[in-house]
Amino acid sequence: MAGLKDKRGFIDTERLDLSERKAVEYWMKRWGVTRDQITAAHRKVGRLTKDIAAELGKKR
Repeated sequence: MAGLKDKRGFIDTERLDLSERKAVEYWMKRWGVTRDQITAAHRKVGRLTKDIAAELGKKR
């Protein structure tokens, strides 16, 4: 993960902030889902990436 950054510094791999574009793009590419799917899962289960991954049916 070294070198993976957003505007605040290194991307937090535990929590997802939808306002951080690079972090959202990273998880979109990693899980192979759209921004809308991530947004819907984020609203439903919260900020933790493991919960969002479980909602989307993906491995973290």
